[in-house]
Amino acid sequence: MEMIKDKEASCCSTHLIEGDGTFNGEGLDNFIKEVKLAECGLSYAVVAIMGPQSSGKSTLLNNLFHTNFREMDAYRGRSQTTKGIWMARCVGIEPCTIVMDLEGTDGRERGEDDTAFEKQSALFALAVSDIVLINMWCHDIGREQAANKPLLKTVFQVMLRLFSPRKTTLMFVIRDKTRTPLENLEPVLREDIQKIWDSVPKPEAHKQTPLSDFFNVEVVALSSFEEKEEQFKEQVANLRQRFFHSIAPNGLAGDRRGVVPASGFSFSAQQIWEVIKENKDLDLPAHKVMVATVRCEEIANEKYSFFVTNEDWCDLKDAVQSHLVPGFGNKLSSMIEASLSSYDEEATYFEDGVRSAKRKQLEEKLIQLVQPTYQLMLEHIQLETLDKFKKALQDALNGGQGFAKAAWNCTESFMTLFDEQCKEVAIKQADWDSAKVRDKFSREIDSHIAEVQTAKLSELNALYESKLKVALEGPVAALLEGGGDDTWPAIRKLFHQETKTTISDFSDALSGFEMDKKANEEMVSNLENFARGIVEGKTKEEAGKALYRMKERFTSLFNHDADSMPRVWTGKEDIRAITKIARSSLLSVLAASRLDVDGDKIGDTLVLALVDHKKDKNTPMQDPLVSSTWEEVIICTHSCVNDLFLTAFLCIMCKQVPATNTLITPAQCKSLWSQFQRETEYTITQAIASQESIMAACYFCGLSSFQSIVGPTRHIW
Repeated sequence: MEMIKDKEASCCSTHLIEGDGTFNGEGLDNFIKEVKLAECGLSYAVVAIMGPQSSGKSTLLNNLFHTNFREMDAYRGRSQTTKGIWMARCVGIEPCTIVMDLEGTDGRERGEDDTAFEKQSALFALAVSDIVLINMWCHDIGREQAANKPLLKTVFQVMLRLFSPRKTTLMFVIRDKTRTPLENLEPVLREDIQKIWDSVPKPEAHKQTPLSDFFNVEVVALSSFEEKEEQFKEQVANLRQRFFHSIAPNGLAGDRRGVVPASGFSFSAQQIWEVIKENKDLDLPAHKVMVATVRCEEIANEKYSFFVTNEDWCDLKDAVQSHLVPGFGNKLSSMIEASLSSYDEEATYFEDGVRSAKRKQLEEKLIQLVQPTYQLMLEHIQLETLDKFKKALQDALNGGQGFAKAAWNCTESFMTLFDEQCKEVAIKQADWDSAKVRDKFSREIDSHIAEVQTAKLSELNALYESKLKVALEGPVAALLEGGGDDTWPAIRKLFHQETKTTISDFSDALSGFEMDKKANEEMVSNLENFARGIVEGKTKEEAGKALYRMKERFTSLFNHDADSMPRVWTGKEDIRAITKIARSSLLSVLAASRLDVDGDKIGDTLVLALVDHKKDKNTPMQDPLVSSTWEEVIICTHSCVNDLFLTAFLCIMCKQVPATNTLITPAQCKSLWSQFQRETEYTITQAIASQESIMAACYFCGLSSFQSIVGPTRHIW
């Protein structure tokens, strides 16, 4: 009893197609899982058996393959035992061999439906089987009306409905062999087979096709199971050996064609049965492509789904969200390669074109899936490399390296580093071009260099501007405060010396930037203009305080002697001379900027107009201080200038001062001078009074003779 159970468990018999034609897809899938057929690739064989009802087909299979198909009970009479098609695994046969037990032909139970189902099941068996056993009685050989002839006609007719021959092996099993030797029976049987093949109507494409293109014909004979059981079992045991390695070269099915890979067997079988049920011709090559398309797509989808949920991929993707992952390219390439290799392993036996196309689609889907993560890695590389570049550039500059050289060296180094890192994260299955990211990175480097250069140049410019400010601002102010005939020559000398020295140092500093000549000259020019602006700004500032400076100067010179000691008005001092010195030419110094002018006649003009100009009613004169700029001043006084050549000369000399250099207009000078006279007159008057008082006191005391002080003071320059 235990042996029977083990036998049943091993063969996993399954009702594949019900008697009503229903295909048991779920049962087939379970069968395939139990026998692990999907793992076999092309290394499996399918055997089917046909024959008249109650001809001992199931008995033969059970003895030949150790299956457990239901057998007819001889004591209950001949009746239909197998309904539809059953399937089982051949126990102990290598490679994995599946056997199908077909419902018998000519059964009385089906009646009129017999022919239709007989053809359908025969076509199905021929489409999926490598070896078909034709079970026939020995006494039918050579008989015109034998039961095997309709069966053979059916086999040949339906085989021609296949668009291409599969080179199926037809093994005729002669049952209940008589004393007639097999070598005598076989020629007769082969002759009958050839006659039937010749008589079967054929499509135009196969009119001349020989039987051997469709079938390999084998003939075996077995003794009666009921009368010579031991001899029968011995013969079956010998026959069983022929099914070992049946698909190997020179095996029973060694030259089979159009084999469906084992993993697609279930789908293929169901589709074939559906086509047969619809009474359509079965295009096996097209069917093979269709099966390959469906199965390869299923395999590809499985691999894609597995990749998406794979822990290694998920961990890698999560890690990339926050930082640069070392070995990213190799890791991801290996994952994709593993997925594709797994696909190749499962799809290897399917039609080449379909398999390759579906593999390509899987590869493209995987690449599309990982592409955003790859892009994120490039962004990390870009940001991190840019940060390193910025630090390296700053360190190089801090180390005293010239800007241009430092920028070039760092750019070369970090562009190379960027390229190397891009190669490291590249995925070998993808044909991605990182040129756009590289261009962006290059632009960011250039932008940072420009930004740093601007900042450094600004710092450098500020440094030398500061030096010029220190060198010029204070000294110029001091020179202007001391105002005299040598003030502007001294300012010009100071300006040219300091500017020349500073510009030279500035140019040396700029050389490290290796700018183009135009930009270099522009910066030098700007610094020169800045120096000029310092002088002009300070001059303008002092000009705005002209009256205050004139009064301050007057007070200092009038009230202090040459030794800077306070004056005591003893009566010996020449107040007229002191006043003239105290009111000396500060106004002419501040009237205009003379950085680019030497030898102007502003001072002479002011003397003529404000000091030496005498009113003479009989000699009318033109006032030279009625202009708004010194460029427009025309000196023309009859009292001191009556020579036309000299007048023209003085006019030309005044015109050397451009209008833009005017700080105090001639008219303003006239007004300031009048106000200055008024505000200093009291001081002079007090000095005169003090002198007169002292002299009077000396007179009354009989001291030395007193010399009268001249009358009221006159306005002097």
